[in-house]
Amino acid sequence: MKKVGSFIGDWWRLVIPYFKSEDRPFAIPLLIGAIALTFTGVGLEVLFNDWNRRFYDSLQNKNEEVFWREITVFSVLAAFFILNYVARAVVSPYLRLRWRRWLTKNFLAHWLDGRGYYRIELTRSVDNADQRIAEDLRLLGEYTMQLLLGLLGAVATLVSFLFILWQLSGPLSLSFIGIDATIPGYMAWVALVYAFVGTFLANLVGRRLINLNFMKQRYEANFRFGLVRVRENAEGIALYNGEQREADALNLRFADIFANGWRVLFTQAQLAFYQAGYQQFAIIFPYLVTAPRFFAGAITLGVMMQTASAFGQVQSALSFFVDNYTSLAELRAVMDRLKGLRTATDEKLETTLDVVPQAGRQDVAAEALTLALPNRQALLQDARVELPKGRATLISGASGSGKSTLFRALAGIWPFGRGHVNIPAGARVLFLPQKPYIPIGTLRDAVKYPDEHSAATDAEIVAALQAAQLGHLVPRLDEDAHWSNILSGGEQQRLAIARALVFKPDWLFMDEATASLDEPAEAAIYRALKERLPDATMVSIGHRPTLRQWHDRRLELQRAPGEVGRLVEVPAS
Repeated sequence: MKKVGSFIGDWWRLVIPYFKSEDRPFAIPLLIGAIALTFTGVGLEVLFNDWNRRFYDSLQNKNEEVFWREITVFSVLAAFFILNYVARAVVSPYLRLRWRRWLTKNFLAHWLDGRGYYRIELTRSVDNADQRIAEDLRLLGEYTMQLLLGLLGAVATLVSFLFILWQLSGPLSLSFIGIDATIPGYMAWVALVYAFVGTFLANLVGRRLINLNFMKQRYEANFRFGLVRVRENAEGIALYNGEQREADALNLRFADIFANGWRVLFTQAQLAFYQAGYQQFAIIFPYLVTAPRFFAGAITLGVMMQTASAFGQVQSALSFFVDNYTSLAELRAVMDRLKGLRTATDEKLETTLDVVPQAGRQDVAAEALTLALPNRQALLQDARVELPKGRATLISGASGSGKSTLFRALAGIWPFGRGHVNIPAGARVLFLPQKPYIPIGTLRDAVKYPDEHSAATDAEIVAALQAAQLGHLVPRLDEDAHWSNILSGGEQQRLAIARALVFKPDWLFMDEATASLDEPAEAAIYRALKERLPDATMVSIGHRPTLRQWHDRRLELQRAPGEVGRLVEVPAS
């Protein structure tokens, strides 16, 4: 019962928010409509059941007039059944589609707005967040509607046909086994016992599917991720002749899919064997039980057929969990993955590192700055960083000393630390990492990124591209492409510089932002930045001695491996 309660609680927390959301004017009527259509379908099944009795009695009595009348009745019932079927095929899927849209928007907000996606990648707290959003949210709505409507239909069917079965089956005398007693409505009791025993045995056979389906989603996502990595790093793999290495890695990941898939198949085969036997025996069972009364003349053929139909409906309703065990197991796995993603994105790390805009302030300064790696190894302890307005600052240091971590801290995105980064209120600040992010789209939009409301004209964009030595790309402004796969590393860094020229920041932070350029190209880029952004204060992180000529002061991050570092100002040269 504890597991059932946990399942329902997790399901409730994932499902109910949608029906309380801003989309509830559509969600609730669509849900009510889907439920009403389900109950209408059950009502039609009741009418078909009663039709069975009249139709087969007309055959037994050779009553042609009643026979043709019942054919007409069947045609009318069939027409309503078709309309109901079509309506159910539209209403429930449309509800699932709207629901998935809302869930996707909600989960994306949690994943992106609070930089949950960044924390997840740093801590590796969950795997394949993209797959959970793209696939598991779809499956949540699909399985929920399938199982919810199926359960409501099963309950309605059970109530309706159990009453019919109770009336039709009559009492069963136990005198044939020496007991002076009778069981009223014995067929109803038989159906109940048959279904409950079947559900219990199905749980014994199929409960392993929950964990197996969880692992199935993980292995499939890992394999897809490996394929995407090969596609995105095609050139590097080709240059290293790493095809065999990648093939081995991909085959190893697919081996996990195959091994888990075989376990799923074996378990599903066991469950299918049991389900098929259970369902086939249920077809003949009511005839075996009612045959003695029929041949004794106690009931007509119509009553026998109606009883068998009612037994089948009751048995089917009570066998809901037997028939849907695989879907329940998959829903449990989907819920666990979504619950894990929500927990990871909502988790707040123990950090008090924040960026504080201050009115009237001119410089950027970090106070009481303490930084650590994800493994809690300290990088800086209670450091102070002062970056005066108008003075270009170069931050250098040995590889691995923590320069890029300091860069992220100044941007306010590093979650492992504490302190305050004070910046002038209203200042336009832009951070350029070593590997620029370039969205898929037109080159014009790539240059404007991240300012989607930028009022930059095409003339300004063209001038920025030319200043960044990308004039050859000007004719391709309207070309929609995956620019990260088209441009070289150096071209991508120059595009980021063009982006800065268009953005016109007050403060420009660059982390090895020209490392892929040769020294003459780097000099040309810094010259363009100085000329076109005369009021911007530049803060660069880099190794090259040639960068010093473009900066007024230099800070060096000195840190030995495994020790706490310190930021020291050194004479500019």
